Amino acid sequence: MMKAVTQNEFGGPETLQVSALDRPAPGEGQVMVKVLASSVNRPDVVQRQGNYPPPPGESKVLGLEIAGEVVEVGPEATRWSVGDRVMGLVGGGGYAEYAVAWEGHLMPVPPELSWAEAASVSETYITAHLNLFQFPGVSDGQRVLLHGGGGGVNTAAIQLCRALVPQSPIFVTASSGKVERVRELGVDHVIDYQKQDFAEIIKAETEGAGVDIILDHIGAAYLKQNLASLAIGGALVLIGVMGGIKEEINLAQLMVRRQKVVGSVLRPRPVGEKAMIIKRFYDSTASLFSSGSLKPLVDHIFPLDRVRDAHELMDRSGHFGKIVLQIDPAVAID
Repeated sequence: MMKAVTQNEFGGPETLQVSALDRPAPGEGQVMVKVLASSVNRPDVVQRQGNYPPPPGESKVLGLEIAGEVVEVGPEATRWSVGDRVMGLVGGGGYAEYAVAWEGHLMPVPPELSWAEAASVSETYITAHLNLFQFPGVSDGQRVLLHGGGGGVNTAAIQLCRALVPQSPIFVTASSGKVERVRELGVDHVIDYQKQDFAEIIKAETEGAGVDIILDHIGAAYLKQNLASLAIGGALVLIGVMGGIKEEINLAQLMVRRQKVVGSVLRPRPVGEKAMIIKRFYDSTASLFSSGSLKPLVDHIFPLDRVRDAHELMDRSGHFGKIVLQIDPAVAID
């Protein structure tokens, strides 16, 4: 048996509890990992509320990323050995003492990272890298707009842009209380969305040219402002819909300005496709984690039995960086 976070009904953080469940068993091409740390991500909240079910065959336990040690290798899995230190993505099951992962969805933990930092890499950095550098592909010097202030994906995206396209001007929207902390990450232009219209600021700062790439998790509420901020030939990449799913747009303007609106999710992609995305990410960034150019920002660490507190913090966006769950209280992760 193992400890894992469960819920008997959808709703708020109060629906979560720690229960005893059977350990999973690795199938063909999979390994079992003793999880030492996991992270809380926005999709976990959406699943908790009943709006983001796990893909078929995946664990119903919350948690999309893990860091820990390989304890069992399944049939036909050849990449990892028992005792290997790994971090990576799972389709579900991260909030537990043991989790099963596809071998191609795991990466070695750089020795420079703590377990808490390692548990903060996969979901946010890979999401940011996929949607900025794998597609549509930011070129050095292009202007980038990132929404999300101090959230995990946004802080990861800022670091990736600073490391991979250092000549690209970065615009970031943030709440009033997080503006200065975002600026400290090396952002060129921080826009307080509670006091300023980001479309107007971008128009003024770029002399009407706009930005080339926008990474957005808000959706409908920002759609018109995003398109007004987007340069000719630019791309708006949607990775979330916290601000709604429906809005009207002028298709003629979209055509004339040759703009692209792209939707993107990572979790439900086919196993092989996700493995290629992870490989491209790791090949591009492994040395940057080792050198310290990329360093996950860990805001809070909660023991597993305080998972409700972790979700309450996520619900009110009271964090800057990542919220981490310590799975084994006997193992230091920071």
